[in-house]
Amino acid sequence: MLEETETIEEFLSHCSADVEEAVRKAAAAEILPRFRRLAADEVDQKSGPHDLVTDADRLAEKRLTEALGALLPGSVVVGEEAVHADPATYRALQGDAPVWIVDPVDGTRQFVHGDDGFCTLVALAHRGVVLASWTYAAARGQMATAVRGRGAFLDGERLFAGPPAPGRDLVVATSHPDYTTDAEKRSLRRLWTDGLAPRPCGSAGLEYLAIARGELDAVAFSWEAAWDHAAGLLLVEEAGGAHLTRDAEPFRITGANALPFTAARDTATAERVVRLLRTQA
Repeated sequence: MLEETETIEEFLSHCSADVEEAVRKAAAAEILPRFRRLAADEVDQKSGPHDLVTDADRLAEKRLTEALGALLPGSVVVGEEAVHADPATYRALQGDAPVWIVDPVDGTRQFVHGDDGFCTLVALAHRGVVLASWTYAAARGQMATAVRGRGAFLDGERLFAGPPAPGRDLVVATSHPDYTTDAEKRSLRRLWTDGLAPRPCGSAGLEYLAIARGELDAVAFSWEAAWDHAAGLLLVEEAGGAHLTRDAEPFRITGANALPFTAARDTATAERVVRLLRTQA
């Protein structure tokens, strides 16, 4: 728990393990027992057939909201399901209080279909800067963590993204077309060119982890929801990667980004993807 006289950085130095435990407990209590056991009445649509929510999402977010708030008094939680219920909640990202950014089940579609490609994402931000993140792929037993300036780790082992191997096509995971405007579709289509191998993205959190591990070269995404990106972008940064929006500025979790944006294994790759996204038709 944060003491009155300590900074958030000091809090993270001795409470990161407590956050990790809270994430694991939420997944063990609310997510894993429902994995491949969901009843029809435990799944609902939000904006459409590709935008699903389950009882696991709602209950895991509720549990995390309680646990994280207790660890850091005075903090607020911006969770995907809370924002869906009350969009005004998202404005907390612009405030002065520390913010926990929570996606209880990132990759809900995969979760519903019994695929293990989902994860729980938690990030801690303050005044628009992401300070720490936790990415937990519960069905795979993987926990990735990052603290700004202290590196990125997967199950205790340091992550280094490294540059892509020369001479091969860059693999880039891209947004689903259902979530893109016509202008964004035109930008993303420019990635279908020599030297690149685009593919549809899965769970955003796991795509970011793949970049941090050096298994994926880049992503190109067209939406801003902080709960999808905050944890993974810090993980990529701390593994040596970079992220840039279409106007060649770093992505801001507070919004107003030029889309699409990219995150990549290194700055050169990020710049290459952005150049293609900016190319005039």
